[in-house]
Amino acid sequence: MMMLNTEFERYYHQVRMRQKRDTLIWSLLLVGLYLTAGHIAEFSLTTIWQSLPNFFDYMFETLPTLHLPVLLADVHTKGSLAYWGYRLPIQLPLIWETLQLALASTLISTCIAAVLAFLAAGNTWTPPAVRFGVRASVAFLRTMPELAWAVMFVMAFGIGAIPGFLALALHTVGSLTKLFYEAIESASDKPVRGLVACGATPIQRVRFALWPQVKPIFLSYSFMRFEINFRSSTILGLVGAGGIGQELMTNIKLDRYDQVSITLLLIIVVVSILDVLSGRLRRWVLEGKK
Repeated sequence: MMMLNTEFERYYHQVRMRQKRDTLIWSLLLVGLYLTAGHIAEFSLTTIWQSLPNFFDYMFETLPTLHLPVLLADVHTKGSLAYWGYRLPIQLPLIWETLQLALASTLISTCIAAVLAFLAAGNTWTPPAVRFGVRASVAFLRTMPELAWAVMFVMAFGIGAIPGFLALALHTVGSLTKLFYEAIESASDKPVRGLVACGATPIQRVRFALWPQVKPIFLSYSFMRFEINFRSSTILGLVGAGGIGQELMTNIKLDRYDQVSITLLLIIVVVSILDVLSGRLRRWVLEGKK
């Protein structure tokens, strides 16, 4: 017994030493890759540290000048909340436009991605040529970032919501299709085998064996993508693709510092509310809990 314990301790010690050695080697390798990549990309922590005060100076300038005695005065009184938010009648409709942009692009993209995912999955009996074509197409769509799509569509269609909608929709189709067909390929094949034994057609196997398994995953990914699309639509407005981002860029260019801060605050509030509501909606749809 003492010999077995001694051999086990020796073996355990050797395993621990090997793990520590491998951890050290991989850590040094990652540090080396990080430093090499930073040098090639001309990334400098020193530059960031030296420029950081400029960032905080700008953020400090965006803070509104509020005076407690006139805090609740009308819009014409400098130092009041109403004076700070004098552009809210313009900004609130733009926030609503951004929400509509994100919702519309997410709904349409989810429907398209669900169909393409079943064509791209390897366990849905799709011809290999079709599967390869769908995967290659959606890979191209998600490779191009939303901002690049938006710039091209703004040049083609002009400033407005249409470029933002198209940019979000194309990138969302590419991203969701990949997530969806990976979920389909991860589904259990036991229900499929049961339906095959009963003589079910491929469409029936998809409808009654695969779809019930992946539907909650599809819904969860769709809700998550809606939150992402709202944030992305805010950024797309910076290049003229509509929404509140366009107002933010205008305020930055015109040095309306107080309006930059209230626009950012408005975006943060809406994003926070959207996160809470979408989380509750997800639990209600997937789990039946409010």
